[in-house]
Order: sequence, then C-alpha cells, then structure tokens
Amino acid sequence: MNVRLLIDAVVRQTMVLVAELATSGGLRAPLSHVAGQAFLELARELENQGVGKKVTADMFGMALRTYQRRTQRLSQSRTDRGRSLWEATLEFIEQNGVVRRDDILKRFRHDDEPSVRGVLRDLTDSGLVFSSGSASNLSFRVATKDEVSTLRRGGDHLGLEAFVWSQIYREPNISLEALSERTALAAAELLPVVESLVASGKVERSGSGEGERLRSSQLVLGFDDPAGWESSVLDHFTALVQTVIRKLALDQRAKRHDEIGGSTYHFELWRGHPFESEVLGELGRFRERMSALRQKLDDYNRAQPTTESKLKVVAYYGQSTLEEDDDDEGTSSDVG
Repeated sequence: MNVRLLIDAVVRQTMVLVAELATSGGLRAPLSHVAGQAFLELARELENQGVGKKVTADMFGMALRTYQRRTQRLSQSRTDRGRSLWEATLEFIEQNGVVRRDDILKRFRHDDEPSVRGVLRDLTDSGLVFSSGSASNLSFRVATKDEVSTLRRGGDHLGLEAFVWSQIYREPNISLEALSERTALAAAELLPVVESLVASGKVERSGSGEGERLRSSQLVLGFDDPAGWESSVLDHFTALVQTVIRKLALDQRAKRHDEIGGSTYHFELWRGHPFESEVLGELGRFRERMSALRQKLDDYNRAQPTTESKLKVVAYYGQSTLEEDDDDEGTSSDVG
C-alpha cells in the first residue's frame, strides 16, 4: 500500500467523522468553510515542517502564484487587508447596529459572496449575531453582552468551556491570540470563557498584555459530565493522530516492546458468548486502571516535586461494537 493510497483512505475516514459530527443530535452544522480551512491548515503544516512554498504548491498541483493567492484569500479578507473575513464582518455589523445583508455583501464585494454568506451563517449559529426578516430584507445585529451570556449558559457554555480548556492543556503557555486562532473564537467570545477557567483554577495565567500566557497542568472530563463530549472526541482523535505521527517519525514498524505505537484487535463473538463480558468489559477496566494509575502518579508528584525535564505519556483506548452478520473472523493486528 503506497503513501498516496493511505492518504486517500485517511481523508475518507476523516470526512466520515466530520459528517457524523455535523449531523449529530439532529443538527445541521455549517460546513461552508471546511474545504478552505482544510487547504489552509494543510498548507500551513507543510510549511511548518520546512517544505518551501514552491514545493507545497507543486504538491497541490498549483502554480506558485495561484497557491499564494489562494492562501492569502483564505487567510484574510480581500476587502479588509490584514484581518480575517469573520472578524471584519462582525466588526462591521457591530459598528452599524442593524445592517441589511445586501449592504454587508456590498461592503465586502471584493470577497466571494459564498464566503461572506457562510460567515454570516457562522456568526448567527454561534449566537454572536441575530438575524431577522427574509430575502432582500434580511438584516443582522450583534447580540448584546447579556444576550450572549444567556445563550452561553447551561450545557452549551460548559461544552465551550471544556473545549477551550482542552486547547490550553494541549498547548502550554499559549497566547490569547494563538488560542483565538486555534478555537476560531473571537476575543469577545473567548475572554469570558478564559476568565471562568482561571477563576475555577483549571487554567493558570502568567505575564500580562501581549506577553500573557495560559497553561493547564491537567484536563479531566468526568464520565457523567452533561457537556464536554466534544472535547473528549477531540482529545481522543488528537492522541491517535499524534501517536501515529511520532511513530512515523521514529520507526514505522511495530515492535513488541514499543514505547510509542498502538494496537488494534478485532474480536468476533455473540450475545451470551462465554467471553462476552471479558471482551466488552475491557473499556471499563482500562478506565479504572488508568484513573487509579493517574491518581497514584499525581499524589507522588505532589509529594516529590522535581525540576527535571518531564516525560509526557498519552495513553488512549477505543472500543466499538457492530451488531451485524459478516464473514470476518476474529483477528488481531499490531500497528504503529
């Protein structure tokens, strides 16, 4: 199996995950930005790995000029240079009170119309902007602080807080600007969440002004938490991706005593099988073992503080069941 086939298969599975997330719970999440975001993130990551713009453009099958124009268009508004279209649109509505959609499209006429409409949908879905009317009379206004606070109370606020917390945990000493970029949240929406996390002791703040940094030493999402499932999904997926990346960088082959890698096992049984509880109960046993181990480790580290460089270990376990008839036999595979 060559690398191109593997990339195609990974992309397909990632799109399956995105589609499931976009429709979970009967929702229809906006996806107009996904294609552009995927291109921009992949381009940035290639450049972060030291791949030059000319080579990156070739990998996308583009001329260098075309590649540069596309990345610039996706990175910032073509109407308001130096700022994202999302940020510029929100500020324009905020400055003008109630604004008709046609006037917004006219204001950002140098940006493509589908992108502007997509931003308006995102702003409305996030609760930062309210819309009223229809067709040519459709108008928008920015939600007041009280309205935003009301919309963010309850499970949605808890879910947003858990999401931001998980981002800070994954990237220690992150700046507010970088956090805003990672979460795609405007400062007005992000700051109250950060303040809440700091006040609760989940996040620590250091420095001030442009030098302000945020960090969290732990991320614990309870089993029965009514919110925060989004962060759990992201945490598990990120752990999987990072493990594969580290394994590829070191050694693609699996070895019995690997410290980095993963294993996938497939079992075939039926309800009432004598090994049913042993197989299906492994997820619960893993959680119990790892929770107890983490607690023991935390207790020891608090009693024996050290200034030595730390080794961070990320362990994950996933389990799913498929109730169906098939011809597959129980197998196991070790994959790095």
